[in-house]
Amino acid sequence: MNRRPLSDEERQLWSGFTRSITPLRRLGKSDKSPAAGDKAAPALARPPRQPQSLPPAKTPPLAPLGRRMKQRVARGREPIDARIDLHGMTQSRAHAVLFDFLRRAQADGARIVLVVTGKGAKRGQGDGGAERGVLKRQVPHWLSLPEFRPLIVGFDDAHIGHGGEGALYVRLRRQR
Repeated sequence: MNRRPLSDEERQLWSGFTRSITPLRRLGKSDKSPAAGDKAAPALARPPRQPQSLPPAKTPPLAPLGRRMKQRVARGREPIDARIDLHGMTQSRAHAVLFDFLRRAQADGARIVLVVTGKGAKRGQGDGGAERGVLKRQVPHWLSLPEFRPLIVGFDDAHIGHGGEGALYVRLRRQR
């Protein structure tokens, strides 16, 4: 029988599994059910095995809303349960406000929320060519961070009627 070789990840998993098991004790003649008057042999004394610390559970990957869900939201068939506008906020303020907003929305049972970041001005407009559209770039990165993973399933660009490139639909996880 031809078997494929194990990948490094599979080999590591198997190695961890085999280290965590304890072989069964073999039954000798004296270990079988004792007859009247016979003394049972003492069980082999082994120090209790310390459980191996498992690596932290991986959070599932973020999933986009999907074409159908996005269409339903865009057409108003799926309600947007809450909205937040981050225009004019600094990065640190916007990050904190966004996190608190998503926590509250999840606690309130919201499924889909709209996060408006704004598109940002084109270079050379506004304040003398300084970098613009920072929140538009940063919010998707923040939503991908581990601290946001317990809150969200995924996100996708909003429909033009809800802000287009300057807004995101965010799908929230159910609160446990």
